[in-house]
Amino acid sequence: MSALTIDHRSSGVVVLTIDRPHRRNALDNQTVAELHRVLDEINGKPEVRALVITGAGAGFSSGADLKSKPEDFTATDASPTAALLGAAQSPVAQIYASQELMASAFEKIHRLRQPVIAAVNGAAVGGGFALALACDIRYASRSARFGAVFIRHGISACDMGTSYHLPRLVGASRSAELLLTGRVFDADEAERIGLVLEVVDEGELLDRAIAKAEEIAAHSPLAVWMTKETMWQTVDAPSLRHALDIENRTQVMCSATGELAESFGAFRDGDEFRWRPL
Repeated sequence: MSALTIDHRSSGVVVLTIDRPHRRNALDNQTVAELHRVLDEINGKPEVRALVITGAGAGFSSGADLKSKPEDFTATDASPTAALLGAAQSPVAQIYASQELMASAFEKIHRLRQPVIAAVNGAAVGGGFALALACDIRYASRSARFGAVFIRHGISACDMGTSYHLPRLVGASRSAELLLTGRVFDADEAERIGLVLEVVDEGELLDRAIAKAEEIAAHSPLAVWMTKETMWQTVDAPSLRHALDIENRTQVMCSATGELAESFGAFRDGDEFRWRPL
């Protein structure tokens, strides 16, 4: 059985649910390989306008499945990383392949052309925390808990992109405190430090995330893609000049679709511009 449930909404929003509640939605290699496949299938697909990720049951994801074994991996994924995982013989090679498989999946989420919204419905710790950080927007239920708990297991707290995303989202000093202590913090603190957009009641969480995804989906796919890509690129821009160069290139490219002229025309006529497929 699939460990991921995919729900395609008529609005163009796709809801991806990690469906392993018996393991607190822990991510074994099989599940991560499947996540790669789903991300590859929807990336840039015109009818998919936004992605919402959540977990089944009472948790978002507890991270890597520590009870999974190398022999449990049977995915026929054709990617080099999955192939390496299947062929790895030494313990070091197996650990590295597994690490790379998960880390590159989170990178795909960050680089996905469509925006990704996390509906964090419980514990998001370890790799589950890194997964939430890789998304563009995060909502949390009141029962949500967060934590980079790797350091509690005798390894670096900087794992699966956490050391990249967290300082950019909450600042370096606050990030250092969270990473060095490995403490688990609640949804109210996550909202207070700007990690999540909003904390909502359990029964409203998914609807709220989907509503935000549909609000974004009302815009041109190219405009959404370029906004997401440009924003994250300019976060790393070494100067204002670099950021302006990227923005200028993007605006000129987007204006070639004709939607800008149509929008201005609608404004002059007293109408509201509505995006439609060209």
